[in-house]
Amino acid sequence: MNKIISFIQNNKAISWVLGFQLFRLILLPFMGLMPQDAYYYLYGQNLSFSYFDHPGMIGYILRIFTDVFGQSIFSIKFADFVITSLTILSFYKLTSYFLYKEKLQRAFVLFASTIFVSILSFNSTPDVPLLLFWTLSLIYLYKAIFEDKKRFWILGGIAMGLAFDSKYTALLLQIGLVAFLIFSNKYRKLLISPWLWLSLIISAAVTFPVWYWNYQNEFASFAFQSSERTSSISEFKFSSSYFFGAIGHQMFLLLPVLFLIFITFTYKYVKRALLKFKIPQAKTLFLLAFFVPTFVGFFSLTPIYWVKLNWMMPSYITGIILAGMFISKKLLKIQIIFSIVFHVLFSFQIIFYLVPIKSDDTWVGWKELAIETTKLQEKYPNTFVFSDDNYKTSACLNFFMDDKVYAQNIIGLPALHFDYLGDDLTSLNNKNALFIDSDKRFKDRKLKGEINPLLGKYFEKVTELTPIIIKINGKESRKFWVFYCTKYQHKK
Repeated sequence: MNKIISFIQNNKAISWVLGFQLFRLILLPFMGLMPQDAYYYLYGQNLSFSYFDHPGMIGYILRIFTDVFGQSIFSIKFADFVITSLTILSFYKLTSYFLYKEKLQRAFVLFASTIFVSILSFNSTPDVPLLLFWTLSLIYLYKAIFEDKKRFWILGGIAMGLAFDSKYTALLLQIGLVAFLIFSNKYRKLLISPWLWLSLIISAAVTFPVWYWNYQNEFASFAFQSSERTSSISEFKFSSSYFFGAIGHQMFLLLPVLFLIFITFTYKYVKRALLKFKIPQAKTLFLLAFFVPTFVGFFSLTPIYWVKLNWMMPSYITGIILAGMFISKKLLKIQIIFSIVFHVLFSFQIIFYLVPIKSDDTWVGWKELAIETTKLQEKYPNTFVFSDDNYKTSACLNFFMDDKVYAQNIIGLPALHFDYLGDDLTSLNNKNALFIDSDKRFKDRKLKGEINPLLGKYFEKVTELTPIIIKINGKESRKFWVFYCTKYQHKK
């Protein structure tokens, strides 16, 4: 134990990383339930081969942790924290193959100090397991390619498959692998190696549950993830807000110093390749093969499409290793200062909720809403509850309430995976309901004054009730409109 303590004290990089992780662990109990937490918890409580909007890995993980540690917000957050901690350790192992001593330590601190690692540690999304299996895939593929250890082709195939079982973005792993081999003079011969193709076949086999669920459900998930986005991109409408919004998001997730280093070395390597036809050495090319398709690929879409802030996260793994080659000690200090300031402000917001968030993507108010909704059910007995915001209110209420809460499929609208829970909505016919509608731009306590026309098509009568006002730290912070709906009639 004394040797371990002495090693940590003499290794500043590990001390910094442990410091950031301890900070995140201490903050965990103060974190409230996010809608994503509740939605993917719902995945885990309704086990399936896959799910409508994503594969099920995050749901399986939350199911394991909540079964072991009990159903609580902390159990969910602890699952995210543990998986992300494993990602940090895996990143260190991967980085040790490319960088040594001081540069290795700098990359390690760069990675652990980012905001995106904090987000992964606190918020349940498919990116949490994706980043772990993405990193493990690169470790195994490195071993298979650069150390010629055949068994790691098998492990790499399994890891790539599990990454796809986490999120569809993982398909870029196979693309990056093949691209590396095509451009590498030294390792191009592996394109005809049976071990490469065995690895790819194994990765496809591990993804079988996702394909099987889609086969059973008319490939609904694949269609959802591709058709809407393809149609939006095909419109080809330039938007400066999309472009600068993406820059703002990436600077927030990576912090300014690291983001600017990303831009600098990307420009450097792309310029060399396009103008001088110079391909980097094998190890650098390997890192770029798993960085460029994701980072540059998605970034190139930002002028015409709203790229979500988490889509580029897989590129950060090898991107930060590349950044470790370039960053100076001075810039690292500036990065750490930025990180400390942002994390302190972040902790104040988590604990004291200083700035109201005009969105349902918040961690406050959901439990209080569930309590008030339960009181309404006592006042209006034999009613079921539903909402209409894709998943957020319905998922959060489902987590806190004993009774089942429904989504917008009650009024005939698509409702993501709520459409695939096997609910027989005809069993609700002639029942009364409470419709909960979030006022995201809460300004006053007034009634909404208008009724969703769809409610009138499915219920005999709709009456608006007094809104639910949620107080946070003594201040009115959230508002939900409430409608009492009588005699539901489901229409197939």
